[in-house]
Amino acid sequence: MPGCCPPARPAASTPPVVVASVTGHDGLVVDLPGGTFRMGTDDPDGFPEDHEGPVREVSVRPFSIDAHAVSNALFARFVAETGYRTDAERLGWSYVFAGFLPGALRKVSPRPPQTPWWCAVGGASWAHPEGPGSDVADRADHPAVHVSWHDADAYCRWAGRRLPTEQEWEYAARGGLDQARYPWGDELTPGGEHRCNIWQGSFPVRNTAEDGYAGTAPVDAYAPNGYGLHNMAGNVWEWCADWFDPAQANRSMRGGSYLCHESYCNRYRVAARTANTPDSSSGNTGFRTAG
Repeated sequence: MPGCCPPARPAASTPPVVVASVTGHDGLVVDLPGGTFRMGTDDPDGFPEDHEGPVREVSVRPFSIDAHAVSNALFARFVAETGYRTDAERLGWSYVFAGFLPGALRKVSPRPPQTPWWCAVGGASWAHPEGPGSDVADRADHPAVHVSWHDADAYCRWAGRRLPTEQEWEYAARGGLDQARYPWGDELTPGGEHRCNIWQGSFPVRNTAEDGYAGTAPVDAYAPNGYGLHNMAGNVWEWCADWFDPAQANRSMRGGSYLCHESYCNRYRVAARTANTPDSSSGNTGFRTAG
């Protein structure tokens, strides 16, 4: 997987079990009619190794999907009502982008050799996104991160929801547009306007944050797509229900994140995809629910 995408945990872990089954999800949900659309891309700027193509016609049944990613406020409610502990909390650490850490913590946090801009930070979790001393007090409306696939699935079961399939996710992200590169069209910044939260500058050393955010943005930041859905490109990777490849034990993720940059990880395109192990978590991975 590309280095700006979250690394996998080095060893598998036992998935946690949700301790309650109470419908409590009250995020804004959009009902979509379903239908047939052209999924995937043959874009030469794409990543054939990710099996983005070929373009093919796909049909989806009517379904609902959250207008935005699950926020810290909603995830906190789930945790408060169930006592749930995420994979990051049970295992004691999660991946944080090195540039967000104070020097002392960055120095003692192990880094994957191939992607040294990621640090395995002890104590990092959804409630402490940059590890000890950090919190989400001023980020209630930002997406919950450091959430593994197991955690997202547990939230969905508590809320009486589920994770979207990749077909549903891409149908929703396209917002009614046929084969557009982004949820709003083919131009990344039409009229010079930023439409998503991604990296600007030189990855991974300098982010100018011209789009307004160096890390996560509020879940309803930027204008929605044609279906009223926010941040279907950038901000945080979003888990999907599917296995990435039948031969792999990885779950699919869609949408890209605030760490994606055209020079390195142009995966904020609608058809782009990546994957990770179900127990992995990071500061740029979240989810939205479907039903």
